[in-house]
Amino acid sequence: MHDERRRIEERVERLHHQRIRPALYAATTPLDVASWQAPGEPVPFDEAASAPYEPFAMDTPWGPPWGTTWFRMRGQVPAEWAGRRVEAVVDLGFTGDWPGNQAEALVHLTDGTPLKAVNPLNQYVPVANPATGGERVDYLVEAASNPDILAGGFAAPTPLGDVLTAGDRPLYTFRRADLAVLDEEVFHLDLDVQVLRELMRELGEHDPRRHEITHTLDRAMDLLDLDDIAGSAAAVRAALRPALARPAHAGAHVLSGVGHAHIDSAWLWPVRETRRKTSRTFSNVTALAEEYEDFVFACSQAQQYEWVRDHHPQVWARIQETVRKGQWVPVGGMWVEADGNLPGGEAVARQFVHGKRFFMEHFGVETKGVWLPDSFGYNAAYPQLAKLAGNEWFLTQKISWNQTNRFPHHTFWWEGIDGTRIFTHFPPIDTYNARFSGEEMSRAVRNYAEKGRANRSLAPFGWGDGGGGPTREIMERARRLADLEGSPKVVVEHPDAFFAKAREEYPDAPVWVGELYLELHRATYTTQARTKQGNRRSEHRLREAELWATTAALHAPGYSYPYERLDRLWKTVLLHQFHDILPGSSIAWVHREAEAEYARVARELEEITTEAVGALGTGATRVFNTGPFERREVVRGADGSTALVRVPGGGSAPLSHEAPNDLVTVEERALDNGLVRVELAEDGTLSSVYDRRARREVLAGPGNLLRLHTDLPNCWDAWDVDQHYRNRFTDLLDTESVAVVERDVLAGAIRVTRAFGKGSRITQTIRLRADSARVDFETEVDWHESEKFLKAGFPVDIRAPHSSAEIQFGHVQRPTHTNTSWEAARFEVSGHRWVHLGEPGYGVAVINDSTYGHDVSRTVREDGGTTTTVRLSLLRAPRVPDPGADQGTHRFTYSLLPGARVEDAVAEGYALNLPLRTADAAGAPRPVVSVEGEGVTVEAVKLADDRSGDVVVRLYESRGGRARGVLRPGFPLAGAHVTDLLERPLERAEATDGAVPVELRPFQILTLRLARS
Repeated sequence: MHDERRRIEERVERLHHQRIRPALYAATTPLDVASWQAPGEPVPFDEAASAPYEPFAMDTPWGPPWGTTWFRMRGQVPAEWAGRRVEAVVDLGFTGDWPGNQAEALVHLTDGTPLKAVNPLNQYVPVANPATGGERVDYLVEAASNPDILAGGFAAPTPLGDVLTAGDRPLYTFRRADLAVLDEEVFHLDLDVQVLRELMRELGEHDPRRHEITHTLDRAMDLLDLDDIAGSAAAVRAALRPALARPAHAGAHVLSGVGHAHIDSAWLWPVRETRRKTSRTFSNVTALAEEYEDFVFACSQAQQYEWVRDHHPQVWARIQETVRKGQWVPVGGMWVEADGNLPGGEAVARQFVHGKRFFMEHFGVETKGVWLPDSFGYNAAYPQLAKLAGNEWFLTQKISWNQTNRFPHHTFWWEGIDGTRIFTHFPPIDTYNARFSGEEMSRAVRNYAEKGRANRSLAPFGWGDGGGGPTREIMERARRLADLEGSPKVVVEHPDAFFAKAREEYPDAPVWVGELYLELHRATYTTQARTKQGNRRSEHRLREAELWATTAALHAPGYSYPYERLDRLWKTVLLHQFHDILPGSSIAWVHREAEAEYARVARELEEITTEAVGALGTGATRVFNTGPFERREVVRGADGSTALVRVPGGGSAPLSHEAPNDLVTVEERALDNGLVRVELAEDGTLSSVYDRRARREVLAGPGNLLRLHTDLPNCWDAWDVDQHYRNRFTDLLDTESVAVVERDVLAGAIRVTRAFGKGSRITQTIRLRADSARVDFETEVDWHESEKFLKAGFPVDIRAPHSSAEIQFGHVQRPTHTNTSWEAARFEVSGHRWVHLGEPGYGVAVINDSTYGHDVSRTVREDGGTTTTVRLSLLRAPRVPDPGADQGTHRFTYSLLPGARVEDAVAEGYALNLPLRTADAAGAPRPVVSVEGEGVTVEAVKLADDRSGDVVVRLYESRGGRARGVLRPGFPLAGAHVTDLLERPLERAEATDGAVPVELRPFQILTLRLARS
């Protein structure tokens, strides 16, 4: 029996592939083709339309890497094709079956109207159905010759990832440009056979349904006339119809299919190519919606909609119409599908603000869910932020990629650090690019963790990553699988409808508390350090510009708040938080442009801040503190002199000279300020950090130990760091020099220089200032390593059961032990400005200005004490997809803060990332807002986006406990409201004597809108 079944399956497979599929097109005639190679970057349609075209023959190589070739295609439908379905079929020389990582093209009419895109899995353009005969075809086709970056896999470096290094050798050979008659009976027969064959293979060996399908296919193939496939197709389909008509079991799993086209806003292609990808994919989607009334397509990333609006208004108009009909569903409510760990808290809030507002403004749609299928883990502040933006559900798929532990749920309540919960779903189909194959359908049921408690899941379908989207073949599969015995049922519907049904079906779903940590792609916390530094500094510069622009708007007559400029700059920063840009997993071109964009953002934000401060008038030198807390800190004047100043949070003060409690003393290898004594060993590491206040040694081993690890992950070079990296390393102990470089009563510094590896060099200035326990390591690295991982370690004499790391609007605690596989898998984790280690009565913090990755471990010493070591991940050197990742100069600072409580880490994290600013200014305008109350922390101060003149203040509780305080505006207060993230009032806030009392639960975010009188 087994041999007979295998014989039948082999027969069906051969007939399907060698006879049925080649008969899809009943007749063809070639189009006349001419070409024009656009010089350099893509050109507008009008320029291409007026260009000189030359005849182009099939089987001709074309397309230099990242080039654009325009093809003119002309032809006429033969008269004898009247009544048939006629299409243009184009094969640019496609390779493989990934639409987004190779050649693709957008077909236009000669008036510039985009019709549809072509790619390897979607090669047709509708011409007429039915044709009358004689129709003329005249197309201009914009073809992109994008290289296949991963042709050699994820371990093969290639110069193709940047137009500067890719060369100009043609990549593709044009194979086909025809008018063709689609035989619709054969087309449907192909799909009938596909669905039944795939279902048959997934059914169990002893399942009668498998044997029924096998023999049905065998009998049907007997009816196939090999000399007349088209003529016999109807009879074959009739023989298959009973097998396709058998309804699914009443209790069959229900898959809610949602059309999808995951388009990475940059990855193996630059941002400029994504702009074109969106128009190609979206033109295909709107064309498919016209053909299939039951089609529903969900699309996130407002940035991509804006690109289409600005560059292809005809496609934009079709999108608007498809949204109006209910077939196109804006989802996600974010500007882009951002990385889930690295963007700052305020940046995540602005992702929602800009994304949701765009959809409301242009479509009248308020999105209700967070759609983030492909980010590399998700921070534990997301539930609160999502709910504050008006969302009801959260979707991702990526956690199914865990290397070690299988996530226990597919449908659950996700609880964040403040206690907020959001209904969450992971599609058990384990892909956001589903095509409803038999294997996918079986996997969705097999994986589903909620069996017996719930019975439905979601399946995003359509080709993706580089776009492409759903196809008519996928829609035909969905129709056949709507109610088919042996398969889950497929219903194509709005994701909101799925989540409503899932929540109703499973209201008592289990709860997952804390971060959604991805046990993979841990190197994305470190790779492409300049991109990450650009993001961190842009976020803080935006905070600074908004605060001082608000101050000037309140106190400087004639000053105009720069709404448009700030909006544009925020959108630039939000775009670069996309989950393949900020994590460092894109090609060289993307990161080269990101670095340039961050530099431009920095220049413009400096202009805005300088203009705002300057608008306050000129006079004596003042010091401006953008941070939320009062600071007593040493600053350096333009002439190099130092001064100890006291400045209120969010305000300014004269450049005074307060007397320090103790002077800084500098020895050959020691710094001392009366609070902390730092001693260096001959090898430049820290041999001692003595906390004079606590009268205890902080270190339990060499401090600031720089360790260079060999770093070759098993796969995914830019993404991954595998645990075996720890096994091979070199401690950087050789020094070129250790020398005192600053002796001042308010500041002292020792500089350590090291050379190592392939011509790399590290210069570190270790600095201690008066009245501060913070020890800074101002670092410059000239990095020329390959496949290496640089860490800076601080072993401290603290028995810490857990570490605390800052995340968005709070912090998370992670065990320092590895009792379970879940803890062991967190051998590399992310944090923002600080990591804190503590035992009852004493703690230490490690603070940074641009580093995200770190690890924490602990050991028990022979003397019975415990050493807890925190190591910052400074630099990597992967070669795929960017062979030159991180090469060159890097400048950053990290710090050790002895005797730190969590609130000290919070304050110093802000201080390091928001340096005090000195400028000439007249008078002393009151801070826009000041706060009284421990733990109440101001994150953002700005004018309301609706230009009403109201002041918007975002606060949060930063210690992890309850907080009570008072917010005092620096202006006459007419009233106050608590709002959501979009500044829409939720409730009136009590105001007493011109101030607003606030009470916050642990890590609660509170947005207040203050009206001026």
